[in-house]
Amino acid sequence: MIATDWYKISNLAEYDTPLMAVYPDRIKTNIALALQMLDGDASRLMPHIKTHKTAEVLRMFRDQGIYQVKCATIAEAELAAQQGMREIFLAYQPFGKKIARLAGLVNTYPKVHFYCLVDNLPSAVKIGSEMLLLTGKPLPVYVDVNTGMDRTGYPYQHSLPEFYLELRKVPGIDLKGLHIYDGHIHGTDLSNRFAALDEVFSQILADVATITEAGLPRPVIVAGGSNTFAFYAQQEEVICSPGTFVFWDQNYSLKLPELKFLPAAVLVTTVISKPAAGLLCLDLGYKSVSSENPIDKRVFFPWNPDLSTVSHSEEHLTVRSSIADQYEVGVMIYGIPYHVCPAVALYDELAEVKGHLITGQWEVSARRRKLCL
Repeated sequence: MIATDWYKISNLAEYDTPLMAVYPDRIKTNIALALQMLDGDASRLMPHIKTHKTAEVLRMFRDQGIYQVKCATIAEAELAAQQGMREIFLAYQPFGKKIARLAGLVNTYPKVHFYCLVDNLPSAVKIGSEMLLLTGKPLPVYVDVNTGMDRTGYPYQHSLPEFYLELRKVPGIDLKGLHIYDGHIHGTDLSNRFAALDEVFSQILADVATITEAGLPRPVIVAGGSNTFAFYAQQEEVICSPGTFVFWDQNYSLKLPELKFLPAAVLVTTVISKPAAGLLCLDLGYKSVSSENPIDKRVFFPWNPDLSTVSHSEEHLTVRSSIADQYEVGVMIYGIPYHVCPAVALYDELAEVKGHLITGQWEVSARRRKLCL
């Protein structure tokens, strides 16, 4: 029987709010479920660490045989190296100082395999020449493929095999494969998502065949995030890179019903004022929960369904309640972030909860732009 009060914390009075609490047992369950979707093959799971940015979750990955991760920043890559990850994929095309910082990681952690993305020839030439100069060896890279999100990447319709073959000639880079992030494909209807993905991925596979027919090794494919995890998990030899699954959030709970991950990060906030009839003010401003979504999609109060957001500012969240008279100033309320990744990045520490008690603090190390290098 699943406990319905799993989120409750008995020693909250000892802590200030707002805080974000994390539940290691539920995180471990989520990691195990992700592996189960890949038939237990840890070599096909490359979790993105942008969601948690912590050493503790990286150690949980190691405990379940996962030694490869994706990251978005040099700081995240450095944290992963510090925690013993063996394959670290920078899902970014570095430029300027970032190339030198990445080279610093390559030199500092010689036993770790680092990778980055490229999506155009001049950048590839620049990365290759600087890597040879700074490290004395080529850097493994993947082609970032734009399959319709139009954020980064080489357009997959534009002679991708020709571009791939051209990159093979660039000194200082060692071309390994293709990277796909298709966050623009979403929606609750799984069949519609699969149909959209299948249309694009069939073209990618045709391009892979053309590349191998030219005598090159078969490109490794690293693909997807949470929206497309269910699809790529069913594709042979594709390495999947979801990230949000470790903590999960309200957004994906609603939009990806096929994924049964558990919410494992909870926001705790305090009623600090009752400014007018039917209104409560909470200490959960947009410095404490991400505000990129509409006002009704920032925090969800599953255990207080009478609450609805009225206004949001830097240090305050005003909510309406049909039973506001039942709330006292000082009472603490639990919520789940709508989008957990940017919410985590607002906290220096996460409160670890075991057996309904806060037992420690996890430093969100890689929320910083720079660790050492």
